[in-house]
Amino acid sequence: MIKTNLIFGFLLVSSSLFSQISSNKIDSLMFDALVKFKVAGASIAIVKDGKVIHQKGYGVTSIESKQPANEFTNYMIASNTKAFTTAALAILEDEGKIKWTDKVKDHIPAFKMYNDYVTENFNIQDLLTHRSGLGLGVGDLMFFPDGSNFTVNDVITSFQHFKPVSAFRTQFDYDNLLYIVAGEIIARVSGMSFELFVQKRIIEPLEMNRTFVGSLLKDKTNLAVAHSSESGTIKTIDYYDIGMGSAAGGIFSNVSDMSKWMITRMNKGKYGEKLDKSLFSLKNHYEMWRIHTVEEEDHNPRYNSHFDGYGLGWHISDIKGNLEVSHTGGLPGMLSIVKMYPDMNLGIVILTNTENGGAGLFIAVSRTIADSYLGLNDFGWTDKIAARMSGNKSEADEVVKKVWNKVEAQKNVKINNQDFIGIYEDKWFGKVEIFEKEKQLWIKCYRSSKLNGPMAFYNANAFAIKWEYQAMNCDAFAMFNLDETGKAQSFQMKGIWPNIDFSFDFQDLDLRRIK
Repeated sequence: MIKTNLIFGFLLVSSSLFSQISSNKIDSLMFDALVKFKVAGASIAIVKDGKVIHQKGYGVTSIESKQPANEFTNYMIASNTKAFTTAALAILEDEGKIKWTDKVKDHIPAFKMYNDYVTENFNIQDLLTHRSGLGLGVGDLMFFPDGSNFTVNDVITSFQHFKPVSAFRTQFDYDNLLYIVAGEIIARVSGMSFELFVQKRIIEPLEMNRTFVGSLLKDKTNLAVAHSSESGTIKTIDYYDIGMGSAAGGIFSNVSDMSKWMITRMNKGKYGEKLDKSLFSLKNHYEMWRIHTVEEEDHNPRYNSHFDGYGLGWHISDIKGNLEVSHTGGLPGMLSIVKMYPDMNLGIVILTNTENGGAGLFIAVSRTIADSYLGLNDFGWTDKIAARMSGNKSEADEVVKKVWNKVEAQKNVKINNQDFIGIYEDKWFGKVEIFEKEKQLWIKCYRSSKLNGPMAFYNANAFAIKWEYQAMNCDAFAMFNLDETGKAQSFQMKGIWPNIDFSFDFQDLDLRRIK
C-alpha cells in the first residue's frame, strides 16, 4: 500500500490571527488546487466541535463520464484503512479475546520472521507500528500491482526470506504486509472475515451507510474513477483490485461518512446522539493515540513541532502546542488524508482521485485550513507545493529520459540472448522467466501477471524493462551476474524512476537461475 508522506521544510514567516475559514475560501482553495495539481476530482469535509461545518465535492468522479463529485462520492481511502484495522483489534482486546502483547505465532503458528528471536517475540502491536526491522514497503510486490495470485498464507510465510535493515524495534520503516497479517488475526479470533468484522462492528454502528470494506462494495453508482496526470494531462487508469490487502488499505468511503469516523475518534470512541455508546474503551483510545515508534522530526519552525511518531494506525505529532493525529493513504489514482486536532476539536478529511497531484492537493488544502485555526498566516501552500512537486518531477523525468536515450543509442549493440534466457526464482516472489520474443528479450513474472514486458540493453550486464503495466511509473533495471562463460546465473532489480513508489520493492528480489 502506498503511504503518501510528503514533507516540505518551509520556514515561518509573519503570522496573524485567523478565525474559522469560510466555506467560500475553502471552495476557492479546492478549485485552485484542482487546476494547479491537475486533479480530476476531490471531496472534503471539516468537523469542528462535534459538527460538520463543511462537506462538498469538487471536479468530477471521471473525466469520461463528467459525473460531478460530491460529499457522498466513494473513493478508496487506502492506508487510512489501517486505523480501522487497529480499532477492530482494540474491540477484540476490550472483549478479552486478544492482548496487545500476544505473540503473533500463538495466533498464527506458521508466522515466521527473519530470525528465531524476532519470531518468538513478535507481538500484535509489532504488526501495527512499522518497527519490524525490515525495509520500507518490503514485499509489497506480492500485491503491487494488482492481479497477482499471492495469498495471505504466502504473506505469512514470506518474512523469513527478507533481510532486515535495522535492529528489531529500533527504526521506523513503513510496511503493508504486516497489516495483512493483523487482518488475519482479526479473522481467526472473531470467526468472520476481516472485511465482515469491520463492516459489522465499526462501519454499521457508526452509521457510515455508504462505506464498504473490500469486496463488500456493491453500489458503484457514485464511485470515483482513478486517474493519473503523470504524463502532463489527466487520464483514467485501471481500477485497482486490492484483493488480500483489505486490512492494509481496502476501505471505500466518502467524506460524509469519514466525518462520523473523525467525530467518534475525537470523542475517544464515544458515539450516538447522547454519546452513550462506546466503540472501544478509553484505555484503548489512548493506546492507539500514543507513540509506539519514534519517527524523525523535521523541526519545522513554522509549527514549532517537537516530536513525531507512529501510534497504532496513526501518525502522532505536535503542531503549535496542539496534538496532531493524522494519516495519509495512496493507491494508484486514489490519495487521501485525515487530520485531527483533538485539542481544537477539529478534523479534516480530503479524498482525491488523481495520481500524483492528489497528494499535493490534500497537503496544501489541509495545511491551509489547519493554519487558519492555528492563527497562522495564509502561507500560499498550493503554489509552494505545486512548484516543489513540479521541480522534483522534472528532475526525476530527466533521469528517466537519459536512461531511455541511452537504450536507444545502444540498440545496435549485439547481445547473445541465450546467455540470459532461463527461469529464475526468488524465495518469496517465485519464478521469473527471461525469454525471447521476436528476437528481443522479454521478462514475465509467474505470480504477478501485470509485470511482464520487453527488455532492452542498457549498459554492461544491465537491461531496462518497459513493463506492459503503465498505470504507474514503475519501469525497472535488471542487473545480471554472469559466470566465467558469460552465462547469467542470477539478477537483481531496481526502479528506473527516482520517485518510484516504494511499494515496487524490486530491490528486495534475489532472483537465481533454476533452469
